[in-house]
Amino acid sequence: MSISITPAANERMRQFLSNTPGATGVRFGVKRTGCSGFAYVVDLAEAILPEDSLVEVDGVRLIVDNKSLPLVDGTVIDFQRQGLNASFVFHNPNATGECGCGESFTVG
Repeated sequence: MSISITPAANERMRQFLSNTPGATGVRFGVKRTGCSGFAYVVDLAEAILPEDSLVEVDGVRLIVDNKSLPLVDGTVIDFQRQGLNASFVFHNPNATGECGCGESFTVG
């Protein structure tokens, strides 16, 4: 599994983890939704399940369910601020298209 995070994403994830002492790590994956098929999910994980893969990236534990893994392998996670908005941004080499609003993506 090859997932990387930028320094900005690393800092943001560490902030979330430090504010939630019971968190095991950051859960990253996808769910079926949106007009293109898949949307990214980033959340704090309370446990590592048997169907999960674990990778430590620059001191942050990323937990990815095995169904999402082929869809997010190779992704670079960034965190960007634009005016009053701030969000994680994903650069996924597996994505073959995105919807117009940028909330979902397709794979080929």
